Amino acid sequence: MPNAFLHRMKDEELFWRASMVPRIRKTPFKKVPKVAFMFLVRGRLPLSPLWARFFRGYKGFYSIYVHTQPYFVGEVAPEPMFQGRRIPSEVVTWGEISMVEAERRLLASALLDFSNERFLLLSEACIPLYNFSTIYPYLINSRKTFVECYDKEGPVGRGRYDHNMEPVVTLQQWRKGSQWFEVDRHLALEVICDKKYYPLFRDYCKPACYSDEHYIPTLLYIEFPQENSDRTLTYVDWSKGGPHPYKFGKWEVTVPLLKQMQNGTEWHANQTKKDAEVDIKVFYDACIIRNLYIYFSHPPQCVTVMAWMSH
Repeated sequence: MPNAFLHRMKDEELFWRASMVPRIRKTPFKKVPKVAFMFLVRGRLPLSPLWARFFRGYKGFYSIYVHTQPYFVGEVAPEPMFQGRRIPSEVVTWGEISMVEAERRLLASALLDFSNERFLLLSEACIPLYNFSTIYPYLINSRKTFVECYDKEGPVGRGRYDHNMEPVVTLQQWRKGSQWFEVDRHLALEVICDKKYYPLFRDYCKPACYSDEHYIPTLLYIEFPQENSDRTLTYVDWSKGGPHPYKFGKWEVTVPLLKQMQNGTEWHANQTKKDAEVDIKVFYDACIIRNLYIYFSHPPQCVTVMAWMSH
C-alpha cells in the first residue's frame, strides 16, 4: 500500500522537524485553524462510515492522523479522508511507556501542519456526541486545554509514585488523569520537546504505574497549570470498577442511552461537566451501526461515532 503513510520519518527526524516554530506570525497563505483528530488504534476503524458522516462538508477544518500497530496489514478505513493518514508506528503495549511514545508520535506528526491549532487524542472506542459544527468552535475558541488532572490517594494514585523522581517530580506534584486528552499547539510542542520529565516516566513509571495516565497531567500541573481546565472531554463509565471501563452490550446501545450521555449524566467519578465525547467499550458492528444511524435521523442534534469492537 504505497499511499498508506503520511510520511516515512523516524522518530528522531520527526520530532526535530515538528519542534520548529515560525518566528514570523503573518503567514504567506490564508490560514484556517484546524483540529487534528489523532487516532491511536490497533488496526482498522470499524465505524469509519459514521466518522465520514461526521466530517462530511468540513474539509479544510480538520486533519486526521492514525497510529496503528506496525504489524497491521490492510486498510484502516475505505473512506477518502482516511487515505494516506497513517504515520510510521512502533508496537504499543497497554500500560507501558510505548503508549506515551505513540501519543508523542501522533502529536509530532500533527504539528508538521502549521494550520493545526487543537490536538485531540482518540481511540476506536470514542464517539463524539455532537456534530462537527458544534465541536469545532468549542475547541478552536477555547482558552483552556482539556487534560484531566487530579490528585488521588491510594494505590492507583499516589501509590504509583516512585521517589526516584525526586526532586524533579515530588509526591505532592504527582497527578493522574484520563489518557484521552485535548491540547493546543503550544502544549503539544511542549510535550514533544520535553526532555526533563519524560525520561523520569520512562525509567520509573512502569506497570503497575501507567504512564499514559500520569505523564501529561503531571507535566501540565507543574509547568502550565493555568492553561489547563483539569478535565477531560471523554466520558467513561467506571462505575463497575476494574482496570477497564464498562463494556456496553449490543442491546444497551440505544437512542435514549446516547441522549442521556449527551445531556451530561455523570458516570465518571472525576467528571464534573457535560462534555463533547464519550468513550464506550465495547459494541458489536451491526448493532452500533443500526442504532447510531437511527440516532442520526433525529435532528437537530445528530451524533457521529467511533467505537472499537471486541473480537
